[in-house]
Amino acid sequence: MEKKEKRRFKATIAGKDYVLVGNGTVEHMQAVTDLLNEQLDQLHEAMPASTEEERAILIAFNAISKQFKLEEKHLQQGHSTHKND
Repeated sequence: MEKKEKRRFKATIAGKDYVLVGNGTVEHMQAVTDLLNEQLDQLHEAMPASTEEERAILIAFNAISKQFKLEEKHLQQGHSTHKND
């Protein structure tokens, strides 16, 4: 099986520069960076006294929560498909 080539991507998140390594396309990595910066800005407006760390933790928590919900939905769809067999 062929391994996907990992790419290096330079991103500016919350005003700080990072080099990220992953399998995603440049377009994907840029879209994720843009969304992350947008969410950080929204949280900063909603919670001006929060720290960068607190905002990052909230975004990470929300992302993992969404991932769990998607996985749960996927599993439920898989089980419901088997019920119809």
